[in-house]
Amino acid sequence: MKEVIVAIDQGTTGSTVLLLDKNVRVVSTANCEFPNYYPKPGWVEHDVFDIWESIKNAAEKAFSKTGEVKILAIGITNQRETSLFWDKNTGEPIHRALVWQDRRTTEYCQELKDAGKEAIFKAKTGLVLDPYFSGTKAKWLLDNVEGARAKAEKGDILFGTIDTWLTWMLCGEHVTDPSNASRTLFFNIHTGDWDDELLGELNIPRACLPRIIDNAGVVGHTGETGFLPKGIPISGFAGDQQSALFGQACFMKGAAKCTYGTGAFVLMNTGNEPVSSEHGLLTTIGWRLNGKTTYALEGSAFIAGAAVQWLRDQLGIISSASEIEDLAKTVEDSGGSSFVPAFTGLGTPHWNPNARGVICGLTQGVSKAHIARATLEGVAMQVVDILQAMEMDLGAPLAELKLDGGMSNNNLMMQFQSDVLDVICIRPQVLETTALGAAFLAGLGVGIWSDQQAITDTWIKEREFRPSMSVEKRGEHVAQWKDALTRV
Repeated sequence: MKEVIVAIDQGTTGSTVLLLDKNVRVVSTANCEFPNYYPKPGWVEHDVFDIWESIKNAAEKAFSKTGEVKILAIGITNQRETSLFWDKNTGEPIHRALVWQDRRTTEYCQELKDAGKEAIFKAKTGLVLDPYFSGTKAKWLLDNVEGARAKAEKGDILFGTIDTWLTWMLCGEHVTDPSNASRTLFFNIHTGDWDDELLGELNIPRACLPRIIDNAGVVGHTGETGFLPKGIPISGFAGDQQSALFGQACFMKGAAKCTYGTGAFVLMNTGNEPVSSEHGLLTTIGWRLNGKTTYALEGSAFIAGAAVQWLRDQLGIISSASEIEDLAKTVEDSGGSSFVPAFTGLGTPHWNPNARGVICGLTQGVSKAHIARATLEGVAMQVVDILQAMEMDLGAPLAELKLDGGMSNNNLMMQFQSDVLDVICIRPQVLETTALGAAFLAGLGVGIWSDQQAITDTWIKEREFRPSMSVEKRGEHVAQWKDALTRV
């Protein structure tokens, strides 16, 4: 009977279940999408039972391809800042989850900034005051759902990000790990615990918060789920971007990766000391193993693959996301057009929640192929902004960038990314690095891998993209992008 680790990768638009053997071969994988809800402009919500059903369906599909297997451990990775409260006794959410993209707390974040509060939040959490993070979402739920605050103070309702809720559903434990906790605005990344001063500022009762655990180690065993056997250890946990950093074996200080999913996220390992950013980056926790914390610098572009979905679903320019590369290849450039995909504001390093997307430079000669190319270039240029900020904080150029996520399959875009960064970009053999990171952490948690070096030895390169664009051409692209940003 084949022995496997199960990784549950719970994302913004779908859930993936991946089965990995001890030799880091993907035995089976399946993905199931679920709906997002948009009750008002800028508001984004999930029904978490839609999420649960998508995981169940993905698991059943993945297992149907394998025959009988023995599950050694389960790892969980998740969209990070998406937040909810649920009843401790029934498991019923008090409201739909507020998704990381949700902007309803923009005004409150501005109030905190105007009151001079951002410095203390940044010093303790490494984050800026932005509706992206969980803290103001939690406050909104407690302020706007009748009776919620009183129940939270008694511990009758529980707070969590999606990792916390899934662990609760799988084994009844109310926990989270430092990578997810560090995205809440009320976790102190220096002490490794919830911060009473910040909880007071946001008026979040400590009684409703989960226990902090290491990223690897057995927390509990599966109960009655309906789609997994009982008694399987749940032993790996990480927010999706930290999980991808781990799955890319970026264990050395200075190692960096970019994940192109719904958004694009660049993380760089900064070792055992947090690096405070002067250029709009976030200081965050990568992972904590055996009580020892590894930190990271992070830059986030909120819209990447979501821009391609928009071309497909709203404009009908393509009928499937995979068509965009072939369409973009039919033209040599974007025809002078630029696309800044700021549908939910601008992230790193601009942090402008009020920005909105724009397509500019249009003439009658601009075709849907030019728009497709401008979309790919717009995503890549957001990553340039992030990495330039990262290089300024570090005072040194980036040596190489590891690539993963769905859009990294797009060779045209990855070559353009290498060209405009003037950096070697490397794509691994296993692109599901977010799920892979969760599997590695779960395996560490039950002793399948002895240490990080054993994981590094399994990492295999699939393709390398080397910069070939002239300095002059690169400068033209940067100037055109900066011009487009002024219009946002």
